Amino acid sequence: MTAQSSGSGPHYFRDRGFAGRMGYGQRPALLVVDVMNGFTDPTMPLGASADSQIAQINRLLDAAHRTDMPVFLTAIQYDHPSLADAGLWSRKIEGLSSLIANTKAVEQDARLHIHASDAILIKKYASSFFGTDLSSRLSFMQVDTLIICGMTTSGCVRASAVDACQYGFRPIVATDAVADRSAAAHAQALIDVETKYGDTVPTDDILEYLATILPDPPPTTPQ
Repeated sequence: MTAQSSGSGPHYFRDRGFAGRMGYGQRPALLVVDVMNGFTDPTMPLGASADSQIAQINRLLDAAHRTDMPVFLTAIQYDHPSLADAGLWSRKIEGLSSLIANTKAVEQDARLHIHASDAILIKKYASSFFGTDLSSRLSFMQVDTLIICGMTTSGCVRASAVDACQYGFRPIVATDAVADRSAAAHAQALIDVETKYGDTVPTDDILEYLATILPDPPPTTPQ
């Protein structure tokens, strides 16, 4: 395939049949990817500021907790100081050596509105599906829609969205609830997901959808 250097405006892909809509299904789950100190503390080797994104993630968490909607959080961590369990990936990213088990770097960011019922999955690589039981859990729960937020847009978020599509779950990426170390990589990853793998929408759009599946409020007791 020959790369195109022109004609790649907003209508370029749609005119060629890309960027169809996945749409929302009936049984969603929320996936919060790698919002851990090692990624959200700018003083750490792999860290970057994600203050505004965490605020949006908490809106999604709060909405999920008002339903029976499953919530999954992930963290990358390694048990071997030599990074034997990181495989070849450690050749590309030296900073993975900061993500050692039982250290502050692999703990979830304390600002997250986490409930005790939320599941935390440990992974070694980019996708939240690779080497974890996420797919089987979602299938058992009959989930058809995976709402994705977290870090980083061009890395673990994108990889998780691609695998969600391949496993048969509709990927919905919250555009203002994902963060990256690079603005250019963030923007390109969202374009990549939108054109090929899932839907990219703002948190407000997702919350409007979730409002349609929230349980009815309990009846008020007459005074």
